[in-house]
Amino acid sequence: MGWLWAIIVGFVLGLIAKAVIPGKQHSPLWLTTIFGILGAIAGNAIARALGVEATRGIDWTRHLFQLVAAIIIVFLGDMLYTATLGRRKHRI
Repeated sequence: MGWLWAIIVGFVLGLIAKAVIPGKQHSPLWLTTIFGILGAIAGNAIARALGVEATRGIDWTRHLFQLVAAIIIVFLGDMLYTATLGRRKHRI
């Protein structure tokens, strides 16, 4: 069940990150989901390092770290994807 939950959270975080980032992103949905999963993992690691890994009730701080990490990873990943896609088009 852990992997299914990670995919769902990654999908949601990736979509929110795409909505927050200005402009059009060119990465496909499956890649955005992977970026969202990576953001969730990075956000959890940052929260754990800062001592807010588990709190009573909803972990808003941890979720904020996850979202910020997902936004950064989606932004950088999309830039890399677009740069690679552009190079492929020029080669053909």
